[in-house]
Amino acid sequence: MPREYEGILTPEAISFVAHLARMFTPRVTELLARRKSVQARLDAGERPHFLGETRRIRESDWKVAPIPADIQDRRVEITGPVDRKMVINALNSGANVFMADFEDSNAPTWRNQIEGQMNLKDAVRRSITYKDPKSGKTYQLKQQASLPPLTAVLFVRPRGWHLQEKHVHVDRLPVPAAIFDFALYFFHNAAELRSRGSGPYFYLPKMQSHLEARLWNDVFVEAQAELGIPRGTIRATVLIETLPAAFEMDEILWELRDHSAGLNCGRWDYIFSFIKTLREDPSAVMPDRGVVTMEQPCMRAYSLLLIKTCHRRGVHAMGGMAAQIPVKNNPQANEAALAKVTADKQREVRDGHDGTWVAHPALVPIAKTIFDAGMTTPNQIGKARSDVSVSERDLLAVPKGPRTEACLRNNCVVGVQYLEAWLGGLGCVPLYNLMEDAATAEICRTQVWQWLHHKVKLDDGQVITREHFGRMLTEEMDKLRRELGEARWSRGHFPEAIRLFHEFSTSAQLADFLTIAAYDAVVSRDSTHASKL
Repeated sequence: MPREYEGILTPEAISFVAHLARMFTPRVTELLARRKSVQARLDAGERPHFLGETRRIRESDWKVAPIPADIQDRRVEITGPVDRKMVINALNSGANVFMADFEDSNAPTWRNQIEGQMNLKDAVRRSITYKDPKSGKTYQLKQQASLPPLTAVLFVRPRGWHLQEKHVHVDRLPVPAAIFDFALYFFHNAAELRSRGSGPYFYLPKMQSHLEARLWNDVFVEAQAELGIPRGTIRATVLIETLPAAFEMDEILWELRDHSAGLNCGRWDYIFSFIKTLREDPSAVMPDRGVVTMEQPCMRAYSLLLIKTCHRRGVHAMGGMAAQIPVKNNPQANEAALAKVTADKQREVRDGHDGTWVAHPALVPIAKTIFDAGMTTPNQIGKARSDVSVSERDLLAVPKGPRTEACLRNNCVVGVQYLEAWLGGLGCVPLYNLMEDAATAEICRTQVWQWLHHKVKLDDGQVITREHFGRMLTEEMDKLRRELGEARWSRGHFPEAIRLFHEFSTSAQLADFLTIAAYDAVVSRDSTHASKL
């Protein structure tokens, strides 16, 4: 173990991780088994629905705990991985919140996970600096000489319940990755954050039921009690990024009501989940992923229901990510990209969202200008949206649009390139003027699988077969190899990425998450490296 890791992996910190792992790993296992049984019923024809047994929670009047002062105004949030330069730039970006991401925009190598914790520990203490080895430029946080603070409030997104941290075992079992990420950050920073007038704030990904939110709440209660932190200090925003969770928004807020910081529209993973959840339904085949925008009826229903639900319970309803990034050396393309960002953010503030996400610092002032014009108060929680009525049918309306060979080819080239970067330790990749994370690759491979599985006829009349897909993938990879050059191709992880993408796209059964299988390659590579130290 590199000596600098010892400041994070102290005996006391590892003991805290082990305590939470021993207490909660069995419940994680049970809930993951429950996911499989629920999906089996859906595969057999059952439809997602609002739960009869929790009707009282949905229909009764209650509020979550009051929102802490430093996160009343969250109008612009920037997200990104936990590498050192990114953390500094994001905190300095002018955004209200920086969500430091151990999940979809981070490849979970051992180095990324532990150095990410080191970076956040230094950021909380405002001692973080970085010197670029190429340019020699030094990066540091802006000085906090005024109120409101110059730097963003820090939120942290641990990995989801479905992932494991295989580098650390407790009682011969790998630690749930969610517990590992949460426990280390909380152990090292909760008291320090409180002393600075803030708190340990989190984003929680990929939950599929309120029972999974209940588990998180129990983890929070135990962690606070174990370290002597007052109950309710932790606050967490839940990403509603699975189709089943869209039917349990009230219930999720109820379970986390002492620790809630609202809900967020995790739109890209939501599209992935829509495909995965309804995978056996031939009537639920998606059109080209590029036309599945927030204007599609099902996406609009999901967004408006989230706003109405959060505001009724007195908490933030956060908008989603605009994936566009500034386009250098092409003013026309850049103008088109920024126009899409502007329209997206105008829709969100007009509908009643209390804030929005961006992936690039250059988009912070654009989003802030739009929200400043449309939201003159710290948030819009008082905007009840009692006019909104969303049914099960609304949430399940299948998006309409073309199904083209161009989309299939784009899925291949984007999915493989993202996987290749992820295998190399990068979880956030700019591709074709969009900032892509793991959700992108998930949409790409599940859409290919869905079209193959249901023998979809494209708009030009051709039916996609495995053989056709195989030829198409080979053609696109040959083209990509020529574009990138032999030097880049040979030093990368392209053969492994191509193999994984093909396997995921053509498997008899749709894999739940590509990152589970791809993670094994990361662990193997880390183990090989460790054996040489």
